[in-house]
Amino acid sequence: MSEWEAGSIDGIAYTYGYCDELDPLRLRLPLLQSGIAPPVLRTACELGFGHGVSVNIHAAGSATRWFGTDFNPSHASFAQQLTQRAGSQASLSAESFAEFCARDDLPNFDFIGMHGIWSWISDENRALIADFIRRKLNDGGVVYMSYNTQPGWATMLPVRDLMNCHFQVSARLNEHGGVPAETQVQTHIAAALDFVKSVVATQPGYAVVNPQLAERVDALCKENAHYLAHEYFNRDWRPMTFSQVTSSLAASGLTYGCSADYRDHVDEINLNPAQRGLLAGIPDTTLRETVRDFCINRSMRRDYWIKGSRTLDEDAQQTALRAHRVMLALPRASVLLKIRGALGEATLPESSFGPILDALANHLPARLADIENSVRERGITLPFIVKAVTLLVGAGVLLNVQGEAHVELARPSSDRLNAAICEQALEHGDIQFLVSPVSGSGVLIPRVPQLFLLARRRHLSEPTQWAEFAEAALHTNPMPANTTEGVSVSPLNARDELIAKANRFAEIHLPILKALGIA
Repeated sequence: MSEWEAGSIDGIAYTYGYCDELDPLRLRLPLLQSGIAPPVLRTACELGFGHGVSVNIHAAGSATRWFGTDFNPSHASFAQQLTQRAGSQASLSAESFAEFCARDDLPNFDFIGMHGIWSWISDENRALIADFIRRKLNDGGVVYMSYNTQPGWATMLPVRDLMNCHFQVSARLNEHGGVPAETQVQTHIAAALDFVKSVVATQPGYAVVNPQLAERVDALCKENAHYLAHEYFNRDWRPMTFSQVTSSLAASGLTYGCSADYRDHVDEINLNPAQRGLLAGIPDTTLRETVRDFCINRSMRRDYWIKGSRTLDEDAQQTALRAHRVMLALPRASVLLKIRGALGEATLPESSFGPILDALANHLPARLADIENSVRERGITLPFIVKAVTLLVGAGVLLNVQGEAHVELARPSSDRLNAAICEQALEHGDIQFLVSPVSGSGVLIPRVPQLFLLARRRHLSEPTQWAEFAEAALHTNPMPANTTEGVSVSPLNARDELIAKANRFAEIHLPILKALGIA
């Protein structure tokens, strides 16, 4: 029996999201900060790739050979079509984990990524994957894994069970022949949400002792139904503590490397002084991370796990950090020096962050050593630069940059994948990311800017022409009413809005997209 038959919510597709933590290049900076030598990335694997947006972006944007599986046939078919259009070497299948993990034609891997699935699969499948990692991950290789965790999910566990119970009863009692499966699922999800809201409205004792419950239930009602289906209504769903995950992965030969969430590497935005002092006095990694999760009430962990990690001495660590390259991915004037951590929103000082951003304002790749040379007279040291760059990458202001040889290798397949995604924008805006061969990662570019890029590909050179091209596409296939792109399709003002947007795109965003190798 496949995972799809054994607990996943059937009849409704998952979202077309992109997960940047699945980008192997992203692991380099946090591992170096932790004193761990990053692996050379030749082969990589994503388990449970959904629609394959991430795996296709990373395959097209790098020289790494990618493999992967997703047990939903429609997901896998969509992902395979993207691979064909990009002409990358990704090998993607629609096998169950049991089938995929048993294959004898797979290489060993330097990187294995899993986004979320660890929480949503059965104990049997977790054991299969743990054994697969033991057998197929190279020494020094890295596993990225995100998963729902305690204590942040503790309050919502009974709510999830209540919704799931109502969903199952509703599905059993209200089967409608001839109604599409996706419509039925969405109807049952909406009914379950309404039911839970009605329960909370009666002020049950559980809500009284958990006063934030009503607010969290209200927030659920605003979520995408496709996300809710897979997050809350799978048969198997188990938020696990860090210590439980550590035990599950021990037989795979893995040890905890560090957090894949860049913001976690700056304690000042996440922990108060007393908490930082408490954690500093806990030598055991498992206990320390478990206590840290209590301190910030974490509901999702994003972790790097290492097989046989090789530690770096201080000189090697400093040399590798100075060689690390980044680039500014936003207009310098648009950067807001705000970052959100567990303690809330923090303001980053212009006096120290501004010079670092100014050193990158030309949107060209720069080594941390280059930044260090530019800001040395300001008294800004390498340790501070590393911390600042980490926060700015975590905020999406900066992107990590791969080596020039890899950039050139990635350009053809990146261009083909971007062309395919932009062509799809004529009909819909499901995929809102394009790949940069410079960073090897996905860059958020919504449907309307994709249409502008497609117009340029079709040799329309003026912003007014791009606007007219986009207007025609949006008239034929309008955007959903809840779109966040802020473009009306009303005939009274659509053209003026689109022309203004196209002019701004040409002036501000296009130069950056050219620097990123996207335009």
